[in-house]
Amino acid sequence: MNSKKKINILDYLKKKSVKRFSLFFAIAFVFLIISKLSNDYKQTIHLKVNLVDFEDEILLENDSVNYINAYVEAKGFSLVPLMFNSYKGLVLNAKKDVTVKSNHFLFDVQKHKYLIEDQLGHSYKLLSVLPDTLLISFSKRASKMVPITLKQTINYAVGYDLKGELKFDKDSVKIVGSTSEVDKITHINTENLTLNNVKNNIEKNVNLDISGFENIEIFPKSISVSGEVARFTEGIVEVPVTITNQPKDVTINYFPKTVSVSYYVALESYNAIKASNFKLECDYTDLNANQTYLVPKIVKKPASVKHVNIKQKRIDFIKL
Repeated sequence: MNSKKKINILDYLKKKSVKRFSLFFAIAFVFLIISKLSNDYKQTIHLKVNLVDFEDEILLENDSVNYINAYVEAKGFSLVPLMFNSYKGLVLNAKKDVTVKSNHFLFDVQKHKYLIEDQLGHSYKLLSVLPDTLLISFSKRASKMVPITLKQTINYAVGYDLKGELKFDKDSVKIVGSTSEVDKITHINTENLTLNNVKNNIEKNVNLDISGFENIEIFPKSISVSGEVARFTEGIVEVPVTITNQPKDVTINYFPKTVSVSYYVALESYNAIKASNFKLECDYTDLNANQTYLVPKIVKKPASVKHVNIKQKRIDFIKL
């Protein structure tokens, strides 16, 4: 019995010693790694050039060679991320950092070492860079501005309507692509804007539709559509009839002398609408042979008025 207890105690001590040794070993290993990572190292890192702010028509080529090799000195901690990513990004502005030469952008690497240092940060000391000059090839596609046509299905709630017109934040967009495709496009439609039972002001982003065109890009790809929605009511006014282009040697008597005109207007503008804001004319030269009536037309109305309707569709007359 005593021998068994001694064996169990020895096993327990051995296990404790192994755990203690493992713990010390792990701590020592961590300190070793930290010590190593705290040292300075020299290494070549790849900088992938990302060109931004260039024209929409530009199509960059040979992306696989748009790299700069930077020989740097840095702490091991700073170089660890490069074990998981073989390169760092370098952003160049096409309007400020490069020059254009025929069909390529030219980046003077030596002249812009300060820019590389800034983007690498204080953790890296830049020792040298290759190549001295980087050429980024590109091709240029055709482009032009085209107007936008809004496709819409908007149903307003009873007693509500659009005040004025729908407004776009842009009335035209740039299309880019092959010359043959670009030349045949005269306008760009939006995707259909569908709204029902509308009572509130309209504020919507609508995508532009280029599904019918191949290899075409569009800038921007959507527009903002806005419109003021208000309560509307119907009004009726009596408007005098005016005969225009009547020959001097012709005398006529016509009836009625005034006609009722109904209109649809925002409730807030209703009291401002007067009969004198409208003008209704019958053009004598529109008469056909043996025709005994004139057709009245509204030639003037307030900008705020919508859906004008003339109750009397014909003005009868006789020659005297």
